[in-house]
Amino acid sequence: MIEKYGLRVNAGLLAFIADEALPGIRISEDSFWKNFASICSDLAPKNRALLKKRDELQTKIDVWNREHAQKFDSAEYNQFLKSIGYLIEEGPDFTISTMGVDAEIAKLAGPQLVVPANNARFALNAANARWGSLFDALYGTDAISVGSNKGAYDPLRGAAVMAWAAAFLDEAVPLQDMKWASVNNKVYLKFANDEQWIGGSDGSYLLLNNGLHIEVKLNAMGIADVILESALTTIMDCEDSVAAVDAEDKVLVYRNWLGLMKGDLAEEIAKGGKTFTRNLNVDRQYTDRNGKAFSLHGRAVMLIRNVGHLMTNPAITLADGHEVPEGIMDAMMTSLCAMHDLKRRGNSRTGSVYIVKPKMHGPEEVAFAVEIFARVEQTLDLAANTLKIGIMDEERRTTVNLKECIRAAKDRIVFINTGFLDRTGDEIHTSMELGPMVRKGDMKSATWIQAYENWNVDNGLTLGLPGHGQIGKGMWAMPDRMADMLVQKIAHPKAGANTAWVPSPTAAVLHATHYHRVNVSAVQAQLKSRKRASLDDILSVPVVTRPNWSAADIQAELDNNAQGLLGYVVRWVEQGVGCSKVPDIENVGLMEDRATLRISSQHMANWLRHGVCSEGQVMETLKRMAAVVDGQNAGDESYRPMSADFEKSLAFQAACDLVFKGEEQPNGYTEPLLHAYRLRVKNPGGGTLLESFRS
Repeated sequence: MIEKYGLRVNAGLLAFIADEALPGIRISEDSFWKNFASICSDLAPKNRALLKKRDELQTKIDVWNREHAQKFDSAEYNQFLKSIGYLIEEGPDFTISTMGVDAEIAKLAGPQLVVPANNARFALNAANARWGSLFDALYGTDAISVGSNKGAYDPLRGAAVMAWAAAFLDEAVPLQDMKWASVNNKVYLKFANDEQWIGGSDGSYLLLNNGLHIEVKLNAMGIADVILESALTTIMDCEDSVAAVDAEDKVLVYRNWLGLMKGDLAEEIAKGGKTFTRNLNVDRQYTDRNGKAFSLHGRAVMLIRNVGHLMTNPAITLADGHEVPEGIMDAMMTSLCAMHDLKRRGNSRTGSVYIVKPKMHGPEEVAFAVEIFARVEQTLDLAANTLKIGIMDEERRTTVNLKECIRAAKDRIVFINTGFLDRTGDEIHTSMELGPMVRKGDMKSATWIQAYENWNVDNGLTLGLPGHGQIGKGMWAMPDRMADMLVQKIAHPKAGANTAWVPSPTAAVLHATHYHRVNVSAVQAQLKSRKRASLDDILSVPVVTRPNWSAADIQAELDNNAQGLLGYVVRWVEQGVGCSKVPDIENVGLMEDRATLRISSQHMANWLRHGVCSEGQVMETLKRMAAVVDGQNAGDESYRPMSADFEKSLAFQAACDLVFKGEEQPNGYTEPLLHAYRLRVKNPGGGTLLESFRS
């Protein structure tokens, strides 16, 4: 560790800033660290105070819930939440005023990818997912049920793909006198709406529908391919999908983000016995109908998700001995890296930096994030509101105070979204003492869920977010079930969301078809006049007054929770994998991150707290499911089985702590325990405790 203005900085991080991030930026290394030390000195105590307030509010709620578990009254509950400052009075109406936002975020509707920023290959794939082949997406997934996509080309399956694509084109960009299945490059095409044809390139037509481009490639046989504009935006994630616990991990995250912002990130890829280098795609070149050349953005507009206010990181130690608040460090480092794009305008054409901020609790914490951003802008000599903020509406105190959260960021907000898993995890933890929660499968039909989803859209529309930013919905977690996604995920644009998360570039292509079928702007215009969702419904707690589950039902719920928890934890702790396709109890691959873990661990902790199950039953379940997870990972040579020695398996011990100590975890978060166990794996014998910034 090296001293810098009272900070003790890891040598690797220091070298990265000096040798990679600062060159080309008109800021000296000395000035950078002097100003960052000042930011930390001023804001770290505020960070601690906000976390302390979370604890104080939760303690008051726990006491009230224990006293009212058998005589719960919603009106009395709401009044109590107001009395302690958890639920605050809404102020007067206002309008969001964010300026300088790229059209992909402010005006257009389309899919959004979320990928771990520490994986260069995934990051490049996601950035390049702006455009994708509909033929490939259909042929390579279960979206088409005819024939097989294994082995040699299947002509019957290929014909089904072409028929599906032609029917889609008939709906999105209909022709005047014929169907798309009949066209080839010998036929002159007339469009039902001539304005949809905007140009093309050799052998192709470039078309426009609902703001999204479609490139149709033709040959003598007919349609050769359909290229869809797909992932308009991509979130490069420093948070839930990343296992970054120390300076080494954080430098990898920052280095990849820097490469994306400079435009020079590259990765050697081995595939099919060949090796090649993957780079960022260049812009796409076309000719308009008058013969004039023009280009379209070849990459998704990238946002960066920083960590929340909770965690600290040993990469930097402050003058008072505490570790640096990781959210403050992320804001400074990712913004510095993004300055390279502000010079070249390869990502944001308007000169903005888009930072998604997760896990904030209420308006005070949003205002604190805005204060951090303002201080970073001053340090880096950026214009005010260059750093835009995305608010993830995934904590209960943010949901119920969403209007005031948005007010706190009204000059720089570009994004709000909902997330079922984290939001449910916080719902369980907040109401832990009130009673046993419904089963996870029943949670999606609980009263508060639909009200929460509608409330988010209602507030975004009422406060004028369209034209300034995105209203988003959550992830489709089953990348191998694209047929189901095509049926179900159209509900997101129909709900008024102009973006929703997908797990892969292939999924982005298929989800893009939904935005051709649904005009989100028209939907939003209709929804603006509806009555806002009920706050009383949002505050209804999904507890069961008199549980009557059978022993088999209880065990099935425990099995499902334990298997999912262990399958994720073992890769996080042992291998440092923060997001991957984890088989569920039915061997269906699910894209898992910490949000999944939070809901599973909190649900088990809640049932333990209220005697639905016993500690012995949970331990037996965890051990039995550990053996199942070991079997599912048997093909991984680097995998260390948990069931070989439960006492020595750090992954198994972490999973146990997440459940048996779940009630005492801050807001039910999994990060403190995961980080502590991962650090033990990386540094055997180097200690067992991770500093909590709550001390």
